[in-house]
Amino acid sequence: MFNQSQISNESDSVNDRVLKRDVSATIIPSGDPVPLPAGTAVNITHRLGGNFTVVCDLGMFRINAADADALGEQPPPSASASATQTPGAAASTAGPPDEAAVWEQLKTVFDPEIPVNIVDLGLVYSLHIAPAESAPGQYQVHIAMTLTAPGCGMGPVIAEDARLRVLTVPGVHEARVEIVWEPPWTSEMISTEGKMELGLL
Repeated sequence: MFNQSQISNESDSVNDRVLKRDVSATIIPSGDPVPLPAGTAVNITHRLGGNFTVVCDLGMFRINAADADALGEQPPPSASASATQTPGAAASTAGPPDEAAVWEQLKTVFDPEIPVNIVDLGLVYSLHIAPAESAPGQYQVHIAMTLTAPGCGMGPVIAEDARLRVLTVPGVHEARVEIVWEPPWTSEMISTEGKMELGLL
């Protein structure tokens, strides 16, 4: 998905963990769900948007914020809230949701292999707010985004993360995230902040 030599790694003994209970994880980069049993020794390489990227003898996995306790960790309150968000549950507002607030929520979403959010990676191509067809007086958000590589199986996982985070913005009744491939993503689309984070500047 990305040049691994350009990705910082937090791996050290401080991040060594043994799973306290069985947990459902996602294989990186295929995106397939898999159970990891209690007692599995893992190393946390990234804490991204409240979720965790871990490596162990079985490979690399993402563990959701909701399962932070299995790692002996606490998820950020914002991550906990978005993990349980349901459509239309965000506080209502008089008028459309604040677009800047939607962008800020998207900045809490990460490709689990790369320590830069999807906005600064240049993966979000467009964001459109419009009246919700199914709920008069309420609003929907449509996002078009891409991935760093077409074969990345994590796409649906990342898109669902983005959808749930956007639903936490007051005034958002519905959110839809579409993965597109035009124009093709290149590293030139990474923001200055993202390039600094990756050591590219």
